[in-house]
Amino acid sequence: MFFRAAIIAGLVPLAAPSGGAVEASAAAETYQSNANLWVIGPIIRGRNYSHGMPLHPTPRRGGGFQFEFPQAPGSVHAVTFAHGSLAGKRRIVMRYRIETEPGADIRARSDPAYPGMITLYFQRRGDTWTTRGPYETYRWFATFATHTPVRAGTFEMIAPLNGNWTATQVSSAQTAPAAFRDAVANAEQVGFVLGGGNGYGHGAFARGRARMIVTEFRVE
Repeated sequence: MFFRAAIIAGLVPLAAPSGGAVEASAAAETYQSNANLWVIGPIIRGRNYSHGMPLHPTPRRGGGFQFEFPQAPGSVHAVTFAHGSLAGKRRIVMRYRIETEPGADIRARSDPAYPGMITLYFQRRGDTWTTRGPYETYRWFATFATHTPVRAGTFEMIAPLNGNWTATQVSSAQTAPAAFRDAVANAEQVGFVLGGGNGYGHGAFARGRARMIVTEFRVE
């Protein structure tokens, strides 16, 4: 298993953010405006686990990007970019919109009886994808902020880096604080995963036509 086992949480509609706006860095503007910096994967030992998907999402005029959810047996698992260290950052924020045709829904690839879910995510540099030994704490999921079911609408996800992120198996930021700090300092990939059923990142697909549009993604 290369992504943590799933839980079910409530979907939160978009609300106006509190506090003042944070100034975006040049790097943030670059990855928000260049869809080719984002990769739809993950790609592990040459195999892309997002079947039936392009390597990159489609750019949108004015910024952001989108992708169509595949039909079974296709699935989309992870959408990430190479951010680098998260040292000194305080949170990850994503705004997105789901559009579906009437009657369409988004389901878990691992078990279509379960709805799809979206979770913010980052991965430490040098991960072997084995989850063995220290590598159990190389991938981290903002499971406290998971959105499920994935349904039509406009939403905001906020994941503070002082929240209780969870790793691939049993560790959390509370139970393994040193490993979490090391992962933050040595982060490489940042983005979000899709899943449901038995895993946060085990993939999702659509029954009917559906697309996800990411309008804003910020690392603050």
